[in-house]
Formats: sequence, structure tokens, C-alpha cells
Amino acid sequence: MRLTGFRLFVFFTLACSTLVISAAVPALAQETRVTPRGLGALRAWDRRMAADIRSGDLRRRSVREDTLVAGRTHERFDQYFQGVRVYGADLARQRNALGQTLSVFGTLYDQIAVDTSPALSQADAKRRIEALGGAALGESRQPELLVLPRDPPATGFALVWHQRVMSPTAGLMAYFIDADTGALVKARNEMKTQSAVGRGTGVLGDEKKMSVAPNSPRFITRDELRPPDILTFDMKGNINRTLSFLNGQLSLGTADLASDDDNVWTDGAAVDAHAYAGFTYDYYFKRFGRRGLNDNNIRILSLVHPVRRDDIRTASPFLIGLFYLNAAYFGDGVMVYGEGLPAGFTAGGQYWDYVAGALDIVAHELTHGVTEYTSDLIYQNESGALNEAFSDMMGAAAEFFFQERGTGNLRGDWLVGEDVIRPGGLRSMANPASYGDPDHYSVRFTGTGDNGGVHTNSGIANLAFHLAVEGGAHPRTGAAVQGVGFANREQIEKTFYRAFTQLMTASTNFSQARAATLQAARDLHGANSAVERAIAQAWDAVGVF
Repeated sequence: MRLTGFRLFVFFTLACSTLVISAAVPALAQETRVTPRGLGALRAWDRRMAADIRSGDLRRRSVREDTLVAGRTHERFDQYFQGVRVYGADLARQRNALGQTLSVFGTLYDQIAVDTSPALSQADAKRRIEALGGAALGESRQPELLVLPRDPPATGFALVWHQRVMSPTAGLMAYFIDADTGALVKARNEMKTQSAVGRGTGVLGDEKKMSVAPNSPRFITRDELRPPDILTFDMKGNINRTLSFLNGQLSLGTADLASDDDNVWTDGAAVDAHAYAGFTYDYYFKRFGRRGLNDNNIRILSLVHPVRRDDIRTASPFLIGLFYLNAAYFGDGVMVYGEGLPAGFTAGGQYWDYVAGALDIVAHELTHGVTEYTSDLIYQNESGALNEAFSDMMGAAAEFFFQERGTGNLRGDWLVGEDVIRPGGLRSMANPASYGDPDHYSVRFTGTGDNGGVHTNSGIANLAFHLAVEGGAHPRTGAAVQGVGFANREQIEKTFYRAFTQLMTASTNFSQARAATLQAARDLHGANSAVERAIAQAWDAVGVF
């Protein structure tokens, strides 16, 4: 049976575009993209940062020791205006053991002019946001007061209250409402889509070990071998309970964990969601020395069976796109994996299995969590495309780390989601254009759909990553790249990881991403190294300068 008449939201793709309600504002914003080149420029930014820190206009959010280069530290600073955080304005500074600045990247705003005293209380703002989202929020979900640069930035600023709501009809919506009137200023769908040891059979029929816990008389999906809480919940098709949890209205407990009587697990979705979460944790730790999503072993929660497969006949197109044909990261370490399609159903000629059955999808979703706790790339336009691309890069890298390279099920390749979305998966990192995605900056999507092309334009950075590893020619233009070779892919993985997690900031665009990855290559491998040349040629080939 073929699904017809639906507006499908495919894996990681959201059809809800950003809504911006314009209003006349007197002040003009001055956006500064910070990418200093040369010692003099770095010292000038050091002086400005020191002055802004003293005045309170810059506040350090975090400082972390470098896990890849000894003696380095990475600091993140948020910009504030009259004590209110400026949305999307932050800096990442790298320093050596002597305290000398080695790099600074980010975005700041000058000439901010906005009254920072809200007429609308936080409680009233929360009620307004709940009304917009059509769902109640738990006590922990309180709106944050922000200074919001308007889009485009040159049109000024707005004082807003901001919070996210898991809407039962629109997805994970981020609302920005006027802090004086309660009027909607901006809305954006931020769904980032796609110690007992048990034995389980995965979605594709493969057997794997699972780290679970005894809970007499049964066993439950609580990983007791790895440092963080890695928990997999079986929602048993209860969509209302799933939505209530995502909006903070209820908590999930031990009774909600997937369970099995004899520790021989046969629920493939639960087996793979749980095992692959552990695999992804292991990849990040073994490759980069990273301890989970926030580098401090925050919990990892996976939800499977958010709906029942057989209910698809009466499900709305929205629910089909979100909880059947998708996987999504909801923030705070929470993933939800789609149910796929019943036998005989296809979408666009493809059969969808339980989405948790693909290691690259699980690693993709968890990488959105890594991004959340590092660069926090805004899920819109070029920064959103980079957010998606980094998840695809690490998804492929994790697949190659654990699976033999090749074609077919359970093999590492440059396709996205091919194990459970058959035939072909959803995207190709080696040839984005073959799936209808841009493969060069000159042909990037510039519309408003898909949050400004976060999924389609990810293909540009994905192809750069692929070419930096494999080398060869751009599949359409023929531009040549001398890659490092597949056997040396760890060099490119570490370089891009360093750039995305330690050097990039929330508003990073493609040009800044190029600069950050080249800086990371110099940090790790020295100036004019083969890695730096490969990455420079790869960005050249896809038209990013």
C-alpha cells in the first residue's frame, strides 16, 4: 500500500518555515563577524574582549581543557546588553598554556538600542507561549528574556521572551514574543531531525550485546557499563504520554523503560536505540576523549514506539512526518525514534523500517546534542545547515568506526539512513546533487523553507568533508581535491570535530566554518600540512571561501 495525500516530513526535514513578523524599529544593528587573521588582529580582539568583560558586555559561559592538544583551553563568551543576553551573539577563544590567544571566532552586535525593561512578566509570557504552542509547559520550562537581532540584523533589535514548546500540531517550536505586547516576533521549528549484559536482535536481524540492568523479575534498558545514564524508554504507542513528557508535564520512571523477561531481547527498535546510543558514546570518547553530549556525562534518553504502526491509517500528516518517518533530537539529551511504516506501505517509493535501526541516524541525533552543548549553531540558514552537516559527518564517522566499509545493510558508507530507509536512504555526502541537494555554494538554497535550507544546504559542507577524506573530483564540476585518504580519515574527523565544538559559535556561516576548520587543521597538524591543504581544496571545490 502506498501513502498518498500526505505532506510528508522526511527524516530530519521539517516543512515548517520560519515566521517573522516585521515591525518598524528606529535602531540599526551592526553585525560583526569575528574571524581575525594575523597576530595584530588577534591582539586587537584581546583588548576589546578584556574591555567588554570588565563592562559586563561579555560574560564567560564556559572554559574547557582541550582533549586533543595539550596545554590548550577553549573559552565561550556570551554578549549581554544591559544585563540581558543577546541571542546568537557569542565568541569562542582558544588560548595556550601561557594564556596567549591563538584564535577567536564568533558574532557580536554593536549599536544596540532597545529598552530592556519588559512590560510583560515571565509568567504572562509563559502563558502566551503555551497558547501559541497549544500545549502546557512544566515548571522547569520558564521563558528567557533576550535581546533578539532582527532578521536581517540591520533592521534593529527586539526585547523578547523565548521558550520552546512541543506542539501537538507543529513540532518543537521556538517562540520569540515581544516582551512588552506579547505579539509574536519570530517562530521557528527547531526539531533536529533524524551492568548485566543482554543479547538482542536488532531491526535488521543482527545480534548485538546490550548493557542493561536487572530489575527483578525482569531486565531493563539502563546502561550500567558507561558513565552517564543511558536509558531507553518504550512509549508503547502512547502519543499523548510522549507529548506530555516532551513538554515537561510528566516524568518517566523505571516502569517506562523497555524491559525483557529473560535478557534475550527481541524488540529491534529498543535493542538498536539502546545499543547504538552506547556505541556513539564510545565513538566520541575513543576518538576525541569526549565524555558524552556535554563532556560531563549528561544523561542520554532514547524514546522508541512513540506511536503504533497500525494507527498510521488515521494519523495526521504531521504525526506521520514526526513520529513515523523521522528521528528527532529534542534537547537536553532526549531523542525520539520514528516507528517506520507497516508492511506494504511506502513513502516516495521507499520502505521505512524502525528508524533506530540505523547507527548513522542515532549518531546523527546524538551529535545534535554535542552541538547543543558546544557551538549551539542556530537552527536556521547557514548556521543551521552546518548544524545538520556536522551531524551527518559524525554519523558517517561513527558508522565507519564500527562497521566494515562497503555496500548493503550494516556497512559503512557515505549515504545517510540507508539501512532503514530502503532503497537508497535520504542523502548522499559523496554526491548531494544525486538526491536533489546543492553541491556548491553558488547553487545553495536561498528561500525560507526548511528553516532556510538547513537540510538541503548541509550537502555543501558534507561534500567538503567527504572530499577532504577521500579526495578525487567534485562529482559535477570536476574540481580536483587531494584528500588525506580513507585510511587517514581520523585526521579529518578530529579537525572538523575541533572546529565545530571548540571554535565555531552560534551564528557561524559557511565562510567562518572554512576559517575555523583551517585553524583547527593548523592547531592539530601544523601550518601547510597535508590536512590543511586537503580541507582548503575541499572548501574551494564546493565554492566556500
